[in-house]
Amino acid sequence: MDLKSKIRNIPDFPKKGIVFRDITTLVGDGEAFKYAVDEMVDHYGGVGIDAILGAEARGFIFGAVMAYKMGVGFIPVRKPGKLPYKTTQASYDLEYGSNILEMHVDAVNKGDKVLIVDDLVATGGTAKAKAELVEKNGGNVVGFCFLIELEFLNPRKLLEGYDIFSLIKYESE
Repeated sequence: MDLKSKIRNIPDFPKKGIVFRDITTLVGDGEAFKYAVDEMVDHYGGVGIDAILGAEARGFIFGAVMAYKMGVGFIPVRKPGKLPYKTTQASYDLEYGSNILEMHVDAVNKGDKVLIVDDLVATGGTAKAKAELVEKNGGNVVGFCFLIELEFLNPRKLLEGYDIFSLIKYESE
């Protein structure tokens, strides 16, 4: 299936010069959404994962469905002040700014094998912050699973040493 054709490109969002890859058209197509999730699950099916971590909001879409299909727990990561219990945080840079992510302090146990799932990887900064949250709590990142990878921003350089899988790759903007 040509998943790239299911993605809507929105120029100059969230700021001039950025082409936003809108996945709402893909997840709105039941057949394409199922195909994408099944491919992501199949890739990590035999790895031995304890939990899947996904950040709001689009990471929740794929991460929660994958966790359900794989029979493992889901770890929500959110922006500051959104989680009700004690949290740990990590900061990151985006191609257009910076932010902070939080996770409950008891979401990852020592030795847990965690797969980090998101809809898109650009520079790798957000993904690296998620790995930091897992690792500083004693967990092991078994890999990163993305629907979309913006290869032209070279996210693999920042994520060197980690297993990375992405279904759709953009070589240029």
